[in-house]
Amino acid sequence: MAEETTYYAIFDDYTSGAEPVGVLRRFTGGGRRDESFGGDLEWKFSSLLHSAERGDTEYDFIPITEDEASQIVTRIRAATTPGE
Repeated sequence: MAEETTYYAIFDDYTSGAEPVGVLRRFTGGGRRDESFGGDLEWKFSSLLHSAERGDTEYDFIPITEDEASQIVTRIRAATTPGE
């Protein structure tokens, strides 16, 4: 089965639609794996979406395109990396 990737913008109480706090990507096909990208500037395993699916309302997840995810990652890197 081919692996598919779905991207989500991550929002909390302090972020707006224009600037989500991070991005989550879910890989499916032969298993499921979630990774998030945020202020630590790395893609890392994440249980955030899994928690939200089970009722945790700390974060909201909005499906986005791969291009939109790339733009958010670029914005976070620029905002977090000094001198760039």
